[in-house]
Amino acid sequence: MSATITDNPLLDHSGLPRYDLIKPEHVVPAMRACIERAEREFGEVEREAHPDRVLIQRLNQIEYQIERTWGPVIHLLGVKNSEELREAHETMQPEVVALGLRMGQSEPIYRALRELRDGEAFQHFSESLQRQIEHRLQSAEHAGVGLTGEKRERFNEIARELSQLSTEFSNHVLDATKSFHMDLTTPEEVDGLPQSALAMAAQNFSRAHPDVEPATPENGPWRFSLELPSFLPFMQHARNRGLREALYRAYVSRASSGELDNTPIIEQILKLRRERAGLLGFQTHAELSLSEKMADSVEDVIKLLEELRVVSFDRARDELGELQEFAQQNGEAESLKQWDIAFWSERLREKRFSFTEEELKQYFPLERALEGLFGLAERLFGVRIEPADGEATVWNSDVRFFAVIDEGGARLASFYLDPYSRPAEKRGGAWMGECLTRRRRPHGLEIPVAYIVCNGSPPVGGRPSLLTFRDVETIFHEFGHALQHMLTNIEDPDVSGINGVEWDAVELPSQFMENWCYHKATLLGMTRHVETGSPMPDDLFERVRLARTFRAASDMLRQLRFAFLDLELHHNFDPSGSTSVFDVQHRMDEKTSVMPPLPEDRFLCSFSHIFAGGYSAGYYSYKWAEVLSADAFSAFEEAGLDDEEAVRKTGRRFRETILGLGGSRHPMKVFRDFRGREPATEALLRHSGLAA
Repeated sequence: MSATITDNPLLDHSGLPRYDLIKPEHVVPAMRACIERAEREFGEVEREAHPDRVLIQRLNQIEYQIERTWGPVIHLLGVKNSEELREAHETMQPEVVALGLRMGQSEPIYRALRELRDGEAFQHFSESLQRQIEHRLQSAEHAGVGLTGEKRERFNEIARELSQLSTEFSNHVLDATKSFHMDLTTPEEVDGLPQSALAMAAQNFSRAHPDVEPATPENGPWRFSLELPSFLPFMQHARNRGLREALYRAYVSRASSGELDNTPIIEQILKLRRERAGLLGFQTHAELSLSEKMADSVEDVIKLLEELRVVSFDRARDELGELQEFAQQNGEAESLKQWDIAFWSERLREKRFSFTEEELKQYFPLERALEGLFGLAERLFGVRIEPADGEATVWNSDVRFFAVIDEGGARLASFYLDPYSRPAEKRGGAWMGECLTRRRRPHGLEIPVAYIVCNGSPPVGGRPSLLTFRDVETIFHEFGHALQHMLTNIEDPDVSGINGVEWDAVELPSQFMENWCYHKATLLGMTRHVETGSPMPDDLFERVRLARTFRAASDMLRQLRFAFLDLELHHNFDPSGSTSVFDVQHRMDEKTSVMPPLPEDRFLCSFSHIFAGGYSAGYYSYKWAEVLSADAFSAFEEAGLDDEEAVRKTGRRFRETILGLGGSRHPMKVFRDFRGREPATEALLRHSGLAA
């Protein structure tokens, strides 16, 4: 065993993961050794299970070994995907799932925890410890501890299959996205596209064809793909309507045909989730999901979503009519189609607010945006962010490493930043992941380490990475998640950072941070023109601020579309019936879309949030938490956004409550600790320009 530990970097838990050494061939032997040890140690804990806090500590230690070994594998699957890594992951995934079920379904552990919960001493435990015990009991119940015989066997079969299907879904989306490209060769085909998009497209072509003469932004050839940094600028700026249509159709039909078709995977996932919920005594997967969340019931969620839909629908219809009229006035003879919306929205926004997305990008070199973000964190929360490159090995040369320092000079946390799109190996989107969680270990306190992963445009042609305004909001968003992970005061890993936080409250810090992108002093302080070095002019900021609510009702409906569809599929839809998932999609679209999507729209086949992520019957969480985050930001507005002392005091209170308490306290109580009352929707509607 010692030789294996020495030779296998996945089994070296003495520091940060050794990403310079980890290879796919390490996965199977490392996990086999890890699982063998975990099973042996768990057996000892079962035999000696006493109803005390030591039991939780021993379980945490076993789980820690698994997280340290398997966690880097899951991370690399998202950022450095390969056939070899997939094969290794697929080999071990059933064994990892089986171990999780074995631990979750342990009756001796469950009995000891129940005895702990039902004993007199429980009332004298801290709220944090009470929540840990309650969470573990609920997790065991939802892992099937109460099932026996054939029901348990079937439950375990479902768990194994769902885990495999989720991975297949994600891999299909990645493969379908990277398999499509559109190579263009004439100026007419790329007419209207900004220089930055042409430069990236030329660079993409040259990387795909290293043996031919390098492409140039001026003369091409140009390669466009379904990755957002490539897809979105084309949809917003390309004048060639036929090419926009081709790219759009490819995008909304990803992973919906051939070997990569996710349709049967979706159908099977929905069937299995419903069957699993039934085995656990719930009518639907949505009821099971909501039992773990802040919202009390599906009906409560629907009520909130419907309130927002009613406020938004007529205004969104007016926005579409306005866009159609504007397009006709500017030479568009036909009725607008789905592939026209982004293009004409950009033209209308440019006319109304007198700036272009390309003009805005010049003020947001990545490094400058990071300086502004880190400066805001220091102002609000009293932490300093310092480069620490070289302290940690990385999986790609573009990845950075940073230290988080407290006002007293103590190291609080660290994080990796992986900022750029890599279509061949990295999944799309943006996310925050946990590398290490704050916890008390025998040798002392282990501080948290986060992964912040984005898919921005890489540097092109000697120029730095330039961020769109949406990219800026995205980095602020993911950094908000990381702050809750890194600035926690809690040392019990079950409820430290984002752990133990009800899922529909977990977006509060991330969406809260996005609000600062519209605060003048914050935004101007983080801008520097890539060529002149000057900050964004005041009048341009004012136009950006006003543009915040441009087509806000349409944007609101887009998110409501996803949330309603997610709940409908997981609550009312019978996956064994004759109705298809796309029939459900189209029915929900009638309710939430003023321009119904194409009949052949198959966006469900790439809806990774609910089929390969943690948002099944929980996509509503974005809107639920947005109510919380907007109301939290309004506390700063009331204190005075430009009153530095008031901002500092309010920021420290936010740090001590929302960020500091993690899952140690119910999120409604945490919100009241910060705000002094329960949340209201007024701030969200006001920020969205939808208030009465």
